[in-house]
Amino acid sequence: MRILLWHGYLLGGTGSNVYTRALAREWSLAGHDVTVVCQERHPELYDLGGAKVVRPDVGPILPVFVLDRYEGFEARRLHELERAAADRFVAASAAALRELLPADLIFTNHVLLGGPVGAAAVAGTTTPFAVKAHGSELEYSMRDHPDLAAWGRESLRDASGVFVGSAHIRAVLAEVCGTLAHPERVHEVPPGVDVDEFQPVPRAVALSALVREARADDPNPGNAEERLADEGNATRLAAFLADASRPTVLYFGKLIRNKGVHLLLEALQGLDARAVIVGFGDYREELEAQARALGSDVLFTGPLEHRHLRHLVPLCDVSVVPSIFPEAFGMVAAEAAAGGACPLVARHSGLAEVAAGVEEEYPAHLRHLAAFETGSATDLRAKLAELLALAPAERQELQAAARRAVIARWSWAGIARRLLDLSVAAPSA
Repeated sequence: MRILLWHGYLLGGTGSNVYTRALAREWSLAGHDVTVVCQERHPELYDLGGAKVVRPDVGPILPVFVLDRYEGFEARRLHELERAAADRFVAASAAALRELLPADLIFTNHVLLGGPVGAAAVAGTTTPFAVKAHGSELEYSMRDHPDLAAWGRESLRDASGVFVGSAHIRAVLAEVCGTLAHPERVHEVPPGVDVDEFQPVPRAVALSALVREARADDPNPGNAEERLADEGNATRLAAFLADASRPTVLYFGKLIRNKGVHLLLEALQGLDARAVIVGFGDYREELEAQARALGSDVLFTGPLEHRHLRHLVPLCDVSVVPSIFPEAFGMVAAEAAAGGACPLVARHSGLAEVAAGVEEEYPAHLRHLAAFETGSATDLRAKLAELLALAPAERQELQAAARRAVIARWSWAGIARRLLDLSVAAPSA
């Protein structure tokens, strides 16, 4: 099949960027002709399985849901952007897709602006288009903005499929957009995890590989570029993780307040554990100040790619996802579980669904250690303390159980195949 995969942003980092490149890779490896249409300037840095990349000219304004810096663009939050500017972005994106037709499928990301882009691109053709709702557009931009909700709802009317990553996002889609013209075309398909990339490996092997990858990072003098890994990470990581006897807690994701990292720092107080905090965002300075004030044994690394994380995760005992804002799905928790770290997540939204899957594989007397009460540093501390106090053999049993849960439910090969099958199935009228 010839597939056009549209994503309005980059391929590096987390969330929908990782989703896009993983989907491109799996579809390409399955023998499909895949072209990714996105704004990535350096696609050669990523394994896309042979997929081609096209970067269209969409003008100087990039509509976003959470403000970030994007090279060559003025990032503007979608709900604060004039409709005419959003329409220009949609028109330019759709024109780029039409130039690449014919295709058997156009698959777009985000209800807005992926829905309008897909609808405009296939207008007057028989090409089907499908849309992936990621959740960030719904929560950060569309909620409480009826004009955007109506635009999103209308744009999904002719989609062959609308995909949500969890029951939580299905509910949010209904809350924000109202009743869709074809609710039967909404399919619940979780994101996938590359269980070959993320897997447990011996500690010495993982540490050596992590340091090697960090040495290959681009220079970042003074850590001036927040989207690059911190300068000197190879030396810092080697020294910080040298003592194999100390338990290590991991967080990786955006450093914004809604992600709840401040709760993790508070929870670490009184525990004999160190933490590695991976990511970038406008809350980093405050988190670093909090860690200093608390005297926490914490290493901030800046953003790391999967090439680093695949080696970092096996060096950690527990991976915490402490978000205080709804999440579409606990992708980072699932990746950590695949890599051999016990996931511990806030029990809400899509994170609770990951916890439930992991709990099914855990021994009954330890199932409470997959999640903690949302917003409670006290409960998080108690669960961390209990996890870290387990005998090594018992903790290894949990880690193996968590990986089994990921393989059974969220491996990418099966997820990509299911998405494609549902996207091209003849939709009911």
